[in-house]
This record gives sequence, structure tokens and C-alpha cells, in this order.
Amino acid sequence: MDWLGIGVTVIGVAFLVLVIVLIKPLNKLAGVLGGLQKTTDNLPTQVDDMMSQAKDALQTGNDTLSQINTQIKELSPIFHTIGDAGRATNQLSTSIADKVMNVKTDTAEGRSFITKHDLEGLYGLGTLIYYIVQKRKSEERI
Repeated sequence: MDWLGIGVTVIGVAFLVLVIVLIKPLNKLAGVLGGLQKTTDNLPTQVDDMMSQAKDALQTGNDTLSQINTQIKELSPIFHTIGDAGRATNQLSTSIADKVMNVKTDTAEGRSFITKHDLEGLYGLGTLIYYIVQKRKSEERI
């Protein structure tokens, strides 16, 4: 039994020395865990604040998109009108080009004079102006 008592005493002294050596690191660990507790205590309120800000930002984005959709719906007839005007202009320019090509083919004998004196652009412009004037006269009659 004496040996058992001596063994238990040696183990107890070893644990006492171990506790004395580990007091300082354990106190530092306790400080770190205390700071961690303070940080995590504030975490739910911070997350709630971030979520509310994100919700507000998404709501503002949705409102902005709704306003843009409304404005585009209001502008849609203008875009259709511009498209119609573009198609009408395209048809007008196509018919003008056809008329100019017809005039050029009809005046085959005058072609050498026109090309000799570089008057092709001038005759094309004259034909265009003549066609526009005739078109306006015909529209005024209607």
C-alpha cells in the first residue's frame, strides 16, 4: 500500500506542476473565448441589419424595374410609329431608286455625254427632285 500512496502522490504532484504550467495559456484561451462570446452575441443583430438592408435594396430594384416597364409601355407606340416611318422611308427610297434607274436606262443615247462630262450625280439629283415634286403634287390632289 505504501507504493500505491507514493505513486498517487507522484501523479498528483505531476498534475499540480502541469496545472501551474498551463495556468497562463488557459487564462489566455479564456480571454479569447470571452472575446468570441462578445462577437457572437452581436452577430444576430448584425445579420438582421444586413438582411433588412438587402431586402430594402431588392425592393428598390423591383420598384425601379416596375417604373421602367411602365415607361416602356408608354413609349411603345412611339417606337411603332418610328418603325412605320422607317418602313415608309425605305419604300420611298426604293421607288426613287427605281425611277432613277428607269431614267438612266431610258436615256441610253445620252449616256456617253453624261459620263463624258461627269454629270451622272447631277442628273440623279435632278431626277430625285423631280420625283419628289411630282409625289407632293399627287399627294396634294388626294
